[in-house]
Amino acid sequence: MIRTFATILMTFVASLVQAMPDIKILKTPAGTPAWLVEDHNIPFVALELRFIGGTAIEPMEKRGVTQFMIGLLEEGSGDMDAQAFSIAKDDLAASFSYGSYADVLTVSAKFLTENQDQAIELLRQSLVDPRFDADAIERVRAQIESGIKSQAKDPSDIASAAFNAEAYPNHPYGSDDLGILETIASVTAADIRQAHTTGLTRNRVLVAAVGDITADELVVLVDRLLQDLPVAGDIEMPTYVADTLSAGVKVIDFPTPQSTILFGHAGIPRKDDDFFAAYLLNHILGGSGFESRLMSEVREERGLTYGIGSFLASRQYGDLLMGQVATANDTVVETIDVITEEWRKIEDQGVTQAELDAAKKYLTGAYPLRFDGNGPIANILAGMQFQGLSPDYIQTRNDRVNAVTMEDIQRVAQRLFQPEKLRFIVVGQPEGLE
Repeated sequence: MIRTFATILMTFVASLVQAMPDIKILKTPAGTPAWLVEDHNIPFVALELRFIGGTAIEPMEKRGVTQFMIGLLEEGSGDMDAQAFSIAKDDLAASFSYGSYADVLTVSAKFLTENQDQAIELLRQSLVDPRFDADAIERVRAQIESGIKSQAKDPSDIASAAFNAEAYPNHPYGSDDLGILETIASVTAADIRQAHTTGLTRNRVLVAAVGDITADELVVLVDRLLQDLPVAGDIEMPTYVADTLSAGVKVIDFPTPQSTILFGHAGIPRKDDDFFAAYLLNHILGGSGFESRLMSEVREERGLTYGIGSFLASRQYGDLLMGQVATANDTVVETIDVITEEWRKIEDQGVTQAELDAAKKYLTGAYPLRFDGNGPIANILAGMQFQGLSPDYIQTRNDRVNAVTMEDIQRVAQRLFQPEKLRFIVVGQPEGLE
């Protein structure tokens, strides 16, 4: 019965992948690239914009200004203040959201087909004519300052800040994109306008749309939406950061009954030929929840934590293999020893065929479930463009996972896992460590 259910499930999963609509690769008359999946079953469109650059291109002396600017896009534009803008958006049953990340700025919009023209005009207004009113600036400044103060009291945030500073010295990744209190206090309206001019430019934008819209309609819509933004900004993109971490343990004293531990070393680029082997290896080691080796050894066998995981932190200008765990202060040393030993085991012995088969089955089975609506699909298409993936990736991704052999796994395990280079940042008051 179980075998029959598994067969049915895999057949269903395969049919989902095959049923994915074709992606139309477009370019607007103004030259903006756009990917489209048409679906006219529901009168609704999801639109995603990605502006390459993100917080990594802002001046370090004004760290946090991009977060500041993005936070103000919904705080009034054109002749509308924040309240009027919110009312107009609700009246159209539209949804807009704006995000700021190290490598990219994001804009997400969802709207009904019948309100498409009005929704796009309102979104355009927020992008090209934000007000940056003084009261809104101070309101967002207070929110950012509150976030910075909160992070200073959170062990996970403290550990992340310390780890990033060591992994990315003299690089934007090495500091939090919220900024610090001093830089946020120095941000002026002129700084925010400059961040807007620099960050939202037409030469660094990618577009994805899914839903009730045709190719001809989309290219017109995109040019109308973006035509009043600057064509280009005068910026210098960051450089790639190689392995800069030093092995060992650093303790940051923090009064708490348990310590938070962030650990890792250099990772692997997303475009590397060995990425899928690394992806499977990480899933087996610490990316599969209760089924992972780390969870089994650290939690189930020894009861040292409630949870532990690892992940591939692949970014545009730096790549890490990392993990995080929290444990009582008197078990930190043992926890670090167990993690290091598991790192060594996977480097020396790789994984079993059964582990590899189980990881492939889970990862290929779970993948089609991500495509559960216009919004998620548009987000995936935008992400694929940003990562430089080809349009056929959706159809070939599971084949690439399944193509990884045991020989690939053992070779990449020796390449990727370097127990002698593990760096541990411990925030707490661990016993037996200084």
